[in-house]
Amino acid sequence: MRYDKRESKQYAQQHLRGIWAAVPTTFKENLDLDLEAFGHNVEHWVEKLQIDGLFVGGKQGEFFSMSIEERKRLFETSVRCIRGASRPAGVMLSCSDQNLDVVLKLAQHAEVLSADYIVVHSPMLPFATDVDSTVYEYYRYLSECISVPIAMWNHPDCGYVMSPALCARIARDCPSIVAIKYSVARSLYAELTHMTQGTLLVSSSSEVEWLDNIAELGWRLYLCSIPPILYQTPHDRRMQQYTQLAFSGDLQAARLVRDSLEPVRRALHDSRPPGTPHAQQKYWQELLGQAGGPVRPPLLNLTDSQRKTIQTAFAQSGLRHM
Repeated sequence: MRYDKRESKQYAQQHLRGIWAAVPTTFKENLDLDLEAFGHNVEHWVEKLQIDGLFVGGKQGEFFSMSIEERKRLFETSVRCIRGASRPAGVMLSCSDQNLDVVLKLAQHAEVLSADYIVVHSPMLPFATDVDSTVYEYYRYLSECISVPIAMWNHPDCGYVMSPALCARIARDCPSIVAIKYSVARSLYAELTHMTQGTLLVSSSSEVEWLDNIAELGWRLYLCSIPPILYQTPHDRRMQQYTQLAFSGDLQAARLVRDSLEPVRRALHDSRPPGTPHAQQKYWQELLGQAGGPVRPPLLNLTDSQRKTIQTAFAQSGLRHM
């Protein structure tokens, strides 16, 4: 792919659309990367679930437990498998890290691989006294150094929330900043959406609010969280179904399909043991026929008793997985 910063925003407005799922990373029982299993998952997600794009190596993907070389190998596998799929899908690679040198090295590798986009989380700033200026300079510098289109990501767990005004300023001044995963209150991301029409694609990780955001904010991008690969099977793609109904303007039918997924949402939520979101979601993948596997320390794996509880919830969720 040829990157041209002057064209990045227009390219993203045209192509960064649909449902993009944040995906887990597979590890073997000895905790080595299992790239063969990950490749099979990519094929499943793209070919059978018909997901529009994958967000690889983020917090859902346990990037914090991987070395730089492991992250690069995961990038390579992702791009190769997605490019080899029989239907088109996009790839966004997470280069987030607290070390700026690591971010740049991963971004350069993403460029070599011709990834469609990268995502970079806003930095943790425990000692900052001027957060806005610091975060602005962080993204300005990255945009200057990196050619591949960049999606920002802000979440309160980094210690602060980027204001809509700050996000809009960064988007205005940095041609390669094309999107943001804005994990904040709806009032904030709605404000940012109205401020940046045509210059920044705004999205939230909330599947519960996705349909309302299509209808009320004109969104055409879901970026990015794990529900698309946990709420759907090759025989039961209701998230895709209600999304397409909403895109076509049939909101009444879309709401009926969306609401029919409530037992799945409730089953996942109610069967999650404290402190085990990654492990629970990986086990749910296994119940769906995907590769799951263990999580790496310091994350917690499941006990046998916890697995039985999740099995029962899965059986009662109503997902048609056969």
